[in-house]
Amino acid sequence: MATSTPPATLVRTSQELGALIKQVRQSQALLQSDVAGLAGTGNRFIVDLERGKPTLQLQKVLDTLDLMGLEVVVQRKGQLHER
Repeated sequence: MATSTPPATLVRTSQELGALIKQVRQSQALLQSDVAGLAGTGNRFIVDLERGKPTLQLQKVLDTLDLMGLEVVVQRKGQLHER
């Protein structure tokens, strides 16, 4: 899926992750309810995710990222991974 998201984006807070997810969702012309249906979650989960709620279930977050064509890469600080 084509998005306006750069190949690598540094995310340090749940709010930054939520904003990124919202940006990608909107660039894919999806509604929150579309993502919720595709991910098998409630709409409330997607709302909370985009707002950066820090206590969401990690596996659900990772599954939603995967569904949207995103992935998490963990590496040492200062070595922003470009793909």
